[in-house]
Amino acid sequence: MNTLANAKKLAVILLGNLLYALAVAFFILPAGLITGGTTGIALFVQHCTGLTVSTFVSVFNVVMFVLGAAVLGRQFALTTLVSTFVYPLFLRGAETVAAHTGPLSRDPMLCTVFAGLLIGVGIALVIQQGASTGGMDIPPLVINKYTGMSVAVIMYAFDVVILVAQMVISQREQVLYGVLLVCIYSVVLEEFLLMGKSQVQVKVVSLHHQEINRALHERLDRGTTLLMAQGGYSRQGVQMVLSVVSRRELFRVTELIRQIDPEAFLIIEQVKEVRGRGFTAKKKYGADGETGWDSCIPGEKLL
Repeated sequence: MNTLANAKKLAVILLGNLLYALAVAFFILPAGLITGGTTGIALFVQHCTGLTVSTFVSVFNVVMFVLGAAVLGRQFALTTLVSTFVYPLFLRGAETVAAHTGPLSRDPMLCTVFAGLLIGVGIALVIQQGASTGGMDIPPLVINKYTGMSVAVIMYAFDVVILVAQMVISQREQVLYGVLLVCIYSVVLEEFLLMGKSQVQVKVVSLHHQEINRALHERLDRGTTLLMAQGGYSRQGVQMVLSVVSRRELFRVTELIRQIDPEAFLIIEQVKEVRGRGFTAKKKYGADGETGWDSCIPGEKLL
């Protein structure tokens, strides 16, 4: 089972690196776009020296890999090993294929959008497997270790410097497309990492909380937690029903609650990720047919 799981992880990491390489070879290079990260440095070096992007990336990734292994340790090196050596190979192969087939599009806007989509998804696939894309991911981590500065802030600072360096050698429209490209793959990366994990949290304050609680269990098969609450004006004690449901189930949940108590007070919030029974683990049914397990509060049920 461990071998199969590791093989699946490796396959996903390889796919992520392949998508990144295709984005660079088929969209960024033909359209003359600018971008951040290692690829952005490579584009600047190519303009100044004529060195190909794939060659620079190969050398730069190896240097950063050695730096990361020396400063951040063996465990970090293992997470970056695949991307460090595979991505340059994929990029070189993609450049060769693109040279023979020609660009998929000459429209800079189309190239910006598709490059952003592919890069965002590619990086997300690698990160989801607990791995790193290497390259410019490493310097911020090294600086963070010695200074304590935020990794995100350092990464943004590096990207700004890299983009500014390319602005000197690029036309105004290329700069704008480059900024748009970075924005697109940043948004896609965040959304893809949360895809399928975000849920909706529903809190219900009602005098009919027991009936609502039972209906959520029996009619919708959703787990609940009962929280003690008190009216701020009336000082009347009441139990609040807390449940987490999918977006598709939200309408059914709200309609069910309104049928039981039209005056129920609902708080609906989106949560980025939910872990536990019914979400990242299989549901567990007790002898009474209800989902959940005994929580830290005796007698309450949690999905």
